[in-house]
Amino acid sequence: MFFPKLRRNAKWMFVFLALIFGVGYVVFGIGANQAGTSLGDLLSNQGGGDGVLSVSEARDRVEDNPRDAEAKLELATALETDNQTNEAIVVIGQYLALRPKDQDALRQAAGLYQTRALEYQRRAENAQARATYRSVGSAFVESLELEEGQRLGEDPIDQAVAAIASEEVNAANQESSEAYANATQMYERVVALTPNDPNAQLEFAQTAQQAGDYTKAIAAYERFIKLAPDDPTAELVREQVKQLKQFTNPGTG
Repeated sequence: MFFPKLRRNAKWMFVFLALIFGVGYVVFGIGANQAGTSLGDLLSNQGGGDGVLSVSEARDRVEDNPRDAEAKLELATALETDNQTNEAIVVIGQYLALRPKDQDALRQAAGLYQTRALEYQRRAENAQARATYRSVGSAFVESLELEEGQRLGEDPIDQAVAAIASEEVNAANQESSEAYANATQMYERVVALTPNDPNAQLEFAQTAQQAGDYTKAIAAYERFIKLAPDDPTAELVREQVKQLKQFTNPGTG
């Protein structure tokens, strides 16, 4: 389990980069219904397969020892490496039921939820693009003119396509919002275990911001500044807090 643990811990080297590229536009580019490059994108792209069991090998170990927590963690990691995010979330949840205070596993679960959120964001974008393409095409079609200047109404097929696309977008955005909320809950558990860890506060803040929970994000960012006022990222975090407060209270600042 050395390599999977090293891989998970190495992800947090990218927090500083995420902040550098995020300040100035992250308030408007990261949210429950927004897509783009975010902390979750950076973290989800740092995976690797070194030292990780195959899914079939990990499944065999769990089947041989259903109550073996380490076997479940190995399976969750194998599924994550194989991009089987939804099942990985289920299995990491089973592991956390046995080891609820494992901070690395809580972070891993948060990362999985962030990956799921991004997947649903992309689904929403694709559905919206299809609907936009359809509407642009139909805009160039002359409506049928009837007698005495009357015209036939909108094509019922276009209406049906637009309605389906709207349902797909709403459903995907809802799933994405729930996934970000679950990721935030994982980090709430981390900071509850390590309230004086500035890195945990920063991770929590970023995730809450992705979830659109700016109140929690601001509180966690401010906690980070209090714990690590001289950290190289502290000034960037102060600017982020300022922007979030202006965003949530437009008349202030």
